Order: sequence, then structure tokens, then C-alpha cells
Amino acid sequence: MKNILHKTLSWFTIISFCFVSFSCEDVIDVPLKTAEPRLVVEASINIEKGNQSNYQTIKLSSTTSFYNQIIPSVSDAIVFITNSQNQVFNFIENENNLGIYECFDFVSNVNETYTLTVIYDGQTYNATQTLIAVPEINRVEQDVFNSFGGESIEVKFFFQDDASSNNFYLIEFFHDSALLKDYGVLTDRFFQGNEMFGLFISDEIEAGEILDMKVYSISETFYNYMSILLSISGSGGGGGPFQTPPATLRGNIVNQTNFDQYALGFFRVSEFDARVYEIE
Repeated sequence: MKNILHKTLSWFTIISFCFVSFSCEDVIDVPLKTAEPRLVVEASINIEKGNQSNYQTIKLSSTTSFYNQIIPSVSDAIVFITNSQNQVFNFIENENNLGIYECFDFVSNVNETYTLTVIYDGQTYNATQTLIAVPEINRVEQDVFNSFGGESIEVKFFFQDDASSNNFYLIEFFHDSALLKDYGVLTDRFFQGNEMFGLFISDEIEAGEILDMKVYSISETFYNYMSILLSISGSGGGGGPFQTPPATLRGNIVNQTNFDQYALGFFRVSEFDARVYEIE
């Protein structure tokens, strides 16, 4: 399956060479330097258009060594979000799911600015984002065309861009037989004020399957972040772009105590519109 969106995603292939000898086999241990663990913050506050989403979660974990298959959760942190009216929304760790911090009374308002604060291990981390209105998905179209492997199904959903500002969007697709979600990013740089669309193409999805489609309003900084992250991970592949990010990719979370001890991840506040479509 492939998901074709506004931009083409780059793929990086790691090629391994195996040397086989019939007489002997040597095991080579490669010593790897282990960097100091860093805090990883997964803080995507998603607000459905027309629906006040009071329950929100934030996940904290830490980086670990290359050979460690378990991602360590981060407990006993102080986590809260403050809006521009100094209203505080506290996120409390779930005792049965360590590293997951929950808020049950979050209040969202379009054009409101929100600041995330994480205090952990003597360090204070901050990030700020503004909630931007998202346009409505106004229609969905399906088509079938012949591809190299046979027939492929194409689904487009359309939305109207706001001409009064520069806008950036995150596109998401998911369907019954997929293991992971497909993501892409769009900008209205050359389409400002025009109708835009998200595009999904698959030669595996079948009639009767349900396709979930979402468009999120995002900031320019998150657009740039996701563009790089998708080019590294590949949309919908390799564990998905919202797994622990590469150590070289820094988000918007700043350590106020020690700038060099930066955290990984990104704080995002987005409004989204969604449609559920049954493949014909």
C-alpha cells in the first residue's frame, strides 16, 4: 500500500552485507557508545472540530541503548499546560500505565495559546503552541484505476483553505487491514484560498473496508518537524513517525534549566476534522 499526499516522502534504505564462510563463522561484537538518556515527550493535544475534548494524555519516556528492546517510561514528573489566561490544566500519571499522564478537564479555544511545562529530575522543560482552526472536510471522492500490480483504489477528501492566513496541515489515514496509520503534511503555499485535498491510494484495500480520514491544523514549526521526521521514518512504515524520534531531530521542547540537556519530541495543539468512509 502507499499513501500519496501533497509531498513526496523520501525513503532511506539500510543495506546489510553478510559474509558467509563454509569453514567457520565469526561473531563480531560492535561496541556502540551509549549517549546520556534524554527525556522524550509525546504531547499531541487533539481537539475534534465542534467537540470539546476534555480528556487528553501526554506520554513521557526516555531514550535508551540501541540493543534495549524496551522503551523506559518516565514516572514522577510534574506535567501541566497553562493557557494565556493563566488557567492551569494538570496532567496526573496513571498508576496502572506508568509514563502516561492524564487530564480530564482540558478546555480548548481556537486562537488560544498553550504552554506545556514538564518538571522532571530537577529540570524544567517548556514548549508553546497556538490552537488554529481547521477547515471542514466537505466531500469525499473515490476512483479506481489500473496500476502495475492491477487495480488500485484512490480516495480523496476535500477541504477549503482559509485565504486570510498561511496554513499547514497534517493528513492521517487508517483502515481496517492496516497495521499502522499513514501520515503526510500539506502547506497552502501555492494553494492559498483554494480547495485542497488529502489523497490515499492503495492496491490492497477492498470494498466494504472502512477508511478513517483526518485533517489537522498545525503550526509551521510542526510542519517542518514532521517533514523531516516523515522523510526519515517513511509514512506508515518502520514503526510510524510518532515512535521515539532520532536523536538528531529536535522538536520545540526547551530545557529552561540546562539548554544543552534538551528533550526530544514535540508539543502540538491541533484542531481536526474527521470523516469515516466505506470503500465501494
